[in-house]
Formats: sequence, C-alpha cells, structure tokens
Amino acid sequence: MAYPLDQAEATTPATLAHRRWLPWVPIALGLVILYGPTLYDLFSTVWKSDEQGHGPIVLAIAIWLIWRRKDELFDGPSGTSRPLLGLLCIVVAAAFYFLGRTQDYLFFEAGSLVFMLAGAVLLMRGVTALKSIWFALFFMLFMVPLPNSVVDLFTQPMKMAVSYVAESVLFAAGYPIARSGVMLLIGPYQLLVADACAGLHTLFTLEALGLLYLNVVRHASAVRNVVLAILIVPISFIANVIRVMTLTLITYYLGDEAGQGFLHGFAGMVLFMSALMLIIAADSAVRVGVRTSKT
Repeated sequence: MAYPLDQAEATTPATLAHRRWLPWVPIALGLVILYGPTLYDLFSTVWKSDEQGHGPIVLAIAIWLIWRRKDELFDGPSGTSRPLLGLLCIVVAAAFYFLGRTQDYLFFEAGSLVFMLAGAVLLMRGVTALKSIWFALFFMLFMVPLPNSVVDLFTQPMKMAVSYVAESVLFAAGYPIARSGVMLLIGPYQLLVADACAGLHTLFTLEALGLLYLNVVRHASAVRNVVLAILIVPISFIANVIRVMTLTLITYYLGDEAGQGFLHGFAGMVLFMSALMLIIAADSAVRVGVRTSKT
C-alpha cells in the first residue's frame, strides 16, 4: 500500500528518534537554566576543595549510568502513571531549590536536582522508567555537599580512630611513633591528620565507590549484595588508615616536603586503590562463604 510522503517520513527511524527526544528538550533546557548557576557555584567553591573534589566525578558517573539506561528510559514500557507523585516531587524539589538558592545553602539547592529529575521522569514516562535509573539518581546524592554541622559531628571521632589505629600498627611494626590526639609524631616529624585524610567526606566518597562496584557487578545473590554493602563501611575505614600510614612513612623516609608535595596526591590514589582491592577481596570471600553455606 502506498502512503503519502509526509506519512512515510513520519515512520522513518530518524523521525521516530526525533519524536522520542523532542518532549525532553524543554525539560532539559529548564534544568540547564535552573541548575546551571548551581553547578557553577559547586565547581567554583566546594568542589575545588580536597574534601569534596569527588563531586564532579560522581556527577559524571551518574550521567553515564543514566545514559546506559537510555533505551529503557525512553523506549521501554512506561508502566503505571503517577502524575500526582511526579508533581509532588517537582514541588518539593522547587521548594528545596528556592530555600537553598535564597539562603545560599548548597545542600538543599544541589540535593533538589535528584527530586526534580525523579519528578520529571514520573511525569513523562512513569514508574517503570524511574525504576530503570533509580541507582543513578541515588548515586547522585553523593555529589551533594554535606552540611558542616554533620561533617563536624562525625569527622573528629573518625580522625581520632584512624590516628589511633595507624599509630598502633606502625608502633607494633617497630617505628618510633607516638600520638597526641590527631597529631602523629614519628622521628623528627609531626603530622596532623587532616579532614581530607580521614574525615566524613572521605568515607562518603569510598561509600560511593563501593556502591558503584555493587551496581556494576550486579550479583544475583541478595545475601552477597547485602553483606558487601555492610562491609563497605569498615573497608572505607581501613582504606583511610592505609592512606594515613602511607603518608606517615613517606614523611619519615623522604621528609616533610615529599609528604606534603606530589606524593601526598599519590597517597590519595593509594586510598582508592586499596579500597577497591579490599572490596574485591571481600567480594571473593563472601562468594566463597555463600557457596559453602549452600553446600
């Protein structure tokens, strides 16, 4: 059967792709206009610090995770429609955005982006589409700057614990080390354990790394996933201890300039590599444990 030219063109793959993306164009423009200034503030302030330098990486990974699910998000079944829930998410996001923007509180302003995206997906595609990107939206929360009150509440005890364990391990290994609070004294050097080395932000970053690992490997066993998720917390603590010990030994053997210079950044790489290796090792151990329990 012959079709008119305009109808034939309407059914071509290119035209269908345009139709798929066209409704999202005004939403994307609105998000850029609304959150462009927010991202500029984040990049020019908190994301420039050592404590929260993971923010841009988390954002990039979240965008990648959403892109991986683009077929399910745009072409898959939309599922049950929840327009009221979508509108509620958008209203809540707008309220938090307004409060954060007017009061210069990036925790509310940046955090509202997650609810805004969830509301838009619910309105446009429904519950099933939202489920396809739920982890990406959850992961995006790790880029949100934590309130200073929360950071101060947990950071000092964490630094004390990390300093104590690092000092105990190095002393047991025969190094001339002592501790005063969060100050480590080794040989002629004094090292202050800073927030960036053992604070809540570092733990937050390593938690994000562990959860990303769980999402990528996608184990079928629920027990294995739950056990690994729980183990991420002590693994993050151990990785922090390894970083502090690495910096302490670098300073002891190579001097203060080496400990605070290029090799200080190298210790940051040690932190993430040791955390990833510990997660993989814990995953292997849990796998063996699950298999043994089944047999």
